[in-house]
Amino acid sequence: MADAPLIQVAGLKKAYALGDVVVHALRGVDLAIERGGFVAVVGASGSGKSTFMNILGLLDRPNAGRYFLDGEDVSSFDRDRRAILRNRKIGFVFQSFNLLPRTSALENVELPLLYNGRRLATAERHARALSLLEIVGLADRARHAPNQLSGGQQQRVAIARALVNDPELLLADEPTGNLDSRTSVEIMEVLQRLNRERGITVVLITHEHDIAEYAERVIAFRDGRVVSDTAVARRRDASAERDALPPIEPEVQDGPA
Repeated sequence: MADAPLIQVAGLKKAYALGDVVVHALRGVDLAIERGGFVAVVGASGSGKSTFMNILGLLDRPNAGRYFLDGEDVSSFDRDRRAILRNRKIGFVFQSFNLLPRTSALENVELPLLYNGRRLATAERHARALSLLEIVGLADRARHAPNQLSGGQQQRVAIARALVNDPELLLADEPTGNLDSRTSVEIMEVLQRLNRERGITVVLITHEHDIAEYAERVIAFRDGRVVSDTAVARRRDASAERDALPPIEPEVQDGPA
């Protein structure tokens, strides 16, 4: 349904039982996210933003309310139906990269293709994964294992992996949380470029308000509710910021004593 928002939720509620205590993670959330948007979801720990992301990503179901993904009510889908739809429409990028340590960057990117039911030939899988590594600037590192890559390079591999099934929605959960400021700018440049050039809808979960300024719109959660939903007045341009960064100075090698 091309005219409908990609994401629409109404009256979304989620509660967890922790022993004798009931934790109300979401207390009636109503919002829509248009296809092709770039939205940041912010909030302190316990605000409900991670629960919201898990429901958007079909990793969990609400206790009440409705969730429409691409015009389809997916609120009550069982685990198998959620897994099929998740694999087809959603890509994930996590703070901790979640790369398999004993496989190459290329093999990590290929991995979701083994579970999408399409049975692509090995050469086609390689070609698709390599093209995505090229998009994120890592074609020359395709055969490197994760421990041979920097944190920023590992996150770019994770982004390529998230894109390999050509998703409509990219969920990025604290993607810069383990990175320094320079590398964070580089990762946000990749996400902004993918949103701009490929039309992928990006939902960025972050507790860093400066990172949220790379989005077009910021939705703030507190105590399981949306407390603000605003357009970013002065959006940061990660490409311009990256180009303005000083060059990296080469490491000085100690000579013989």
